[in-house]
Amino acid sequence: MDSVDRMYRHLVRTIRSRFPQYLTQPFDVSELHTTILPYRHHRRELGIETNEDYEITLTELLSGARDYLIVDDRMRDTLRSELGAVNPDPTAFKQFASATIALSPAALRSLEAGPPDESSPPRTPAAPAAAAAPASVPPRAPTPAAAASAPAPNVVRPSGSSVPGTGAVIPEAGDRCRACDEVLPPGRPITFCPHCGQNVTTMNCPACGSELEVGWKFCPTCGRPAPAA
Repeated sequence: MDSVDRMYRHLVRTIRSRFPQYLTQPFDVSELHTTILPYRHHRRELGIETNEDYEITLTELLSGARDYLIVDDRMRDTLRSELGAVNPDPTAFKQFASATIALSPAALRSLEAGPPDESSPPRTPAAPAAAAAPASVPPRAPTPAAAASAPAPNVVRPSGSSVPGTGAVIPEAGDRCRACDEVLPPGRPITFCPHCGQNVTTMNCPACGSELEVGWKFCPTCGRPAPAA
């Protein structure tokens, strides 16, 4: 799996969890790189070290690579030509900020039918007794011993309350950012860390890597209980 595959897979996960309308509706290039998948908030999940590498990978995706996206013909031809240059301009896609793109339904079906995402942690096989349980029984919380031996999940701090209807959270005194470990400003609604720009309102499922929102009890993708904030 290369950077283009990782970006497409993470884009699909992000749209499913935060922008589900774009699973079937088009969106524009500007919204993709400024709101849906900005580098400063997704660099760790994308596994891309520099903003220039991010822009080159995004240019490949927007050029119609592997038919992951449905793109404008003129943009596709221009970006493919630019990528073939000796020194391609990584910002070439920005001239098409208003161009409309969409997720390819065929690529989505292939992703859903394919093997598990290699970028997500492997799932732990269910015990025989659990496999025989009725489908209506909710997942059990891990025992203290299992929780102690399990790898630390990518939990979200702050532990403060969420602000209904805004997606923001209100940190409590002493809460720290999960990315840079700097102290967050207490008592005021925030969405991003003021020190590093990390989105502090989400966490990742320890089983499948899907993005979860603060306050969710279970992962909507695999059903595993969400880690405690």
